[in-house]
Amino acid sequence: MSGLFVVEPGLLTTVQDLGRFGYQRVGVPPSGPMDRAAFIVANRLVGNPNEAAALECTIKGPRLEVRQAAVIAVTGAPMGFTVNGREAPSWTAMGVRPGDVLGFQMASAGCRAYLAVAGGIDVPLALGSRATYLRGRLGGLGGRALQKGDALPVGTPAPAAAREGRTVPPALRPAYPTERECRVILGPQDDRFTAEGIRAFLEGPYDVTPQADRMGYRLKGPAIAHARGHDIVSDGIPLGGIQVPGEGQPIVLLVDRQTTGGYTKIATVIGVDIGAIGQTRPGQRIRFRRVTLEEAHAALVAEAAWLARAVAG
Repeated sequence: MSGLFVVEPGLLTTVQDLGRFGYQRVGVPPSGPMDRAAFIVANRLVGNPNEAAALECTIKGPRLEVRQAAVIAVTGAPMGFTVNGREAPSWTAMGVRPGDVLGFQMASAGCRAYLAVAGGIDVPLALGSRATYLRGRLGGLGGRALQKGDALPVGTPAPAAAREGRTVPPALRPAYPTERECRVILGPQDDRFTAEGIRAFLEGPYDVTPQADRMGYRLKGPAIAHARGHDIVSDGIPLGGIQVPGEGQPIVLLVDRQTTGGYTKIATVIGVDIGAIGQTRPGQRIRFRRVTLEEAHAALVAEAAWLARAVAG
């Protein structure tokens, strides 16, 4: 029996887990959530392991009918979450019953929200993961976004794991500003840019264009000058790698990125700031700030501490 029935799918709602690893050598990216921290918090609130499959909702979430009693939690961008037409709390685990209808509106800030269900969304594994890779039509429900009439099976929760009322204190919930600062480490091809080009990149700002999706964000702002051309021998593209083609406008590569590419990469967004990119929508702005590897490691430690505080007990 399905746990959730899709009445309306929303603008772009996909099943994701923490990603599909070990296949980039054959051209398959990890996929997974754009805002990893918000995704993990949703799972922890309902007592799931971090990697359990949940729903990622973009700009406007779905309308779902509950088919079996469950404990759910919604995190991420504020998206007007309702149960049976009444406002319901986000960042909080709550029980729902058969016949309840879960609804979402347009996001009032940010870009992506996450809906976790105790037991996880139990779609079949594809290459060891339930994450949806849209361009490859892999994982999730047939490798596609949710459609009207879909049934989402839910796994069996761990005994006594799901606790209604578990919540993230308001002071620990993230904000979703219209301009974000993202920390970067220069390279691996920063030597292929002029000093003026690197200065332009770090001073910004850059507007998010409509060409922004799970594969990557095309940005528009100060032109970044190359020193010795924009082409290189194709090499691997890390999560957060920032390519700069010949026109001098950066592209931030994200969870569904191509695995190799032949454009110079001026910098790489640090892991904990990928979520900031994923919560930025077209028309909003991004600025880049250079940090050291040691500062990036410290940011990772700080994020782990925040996660532990956010869902304590």
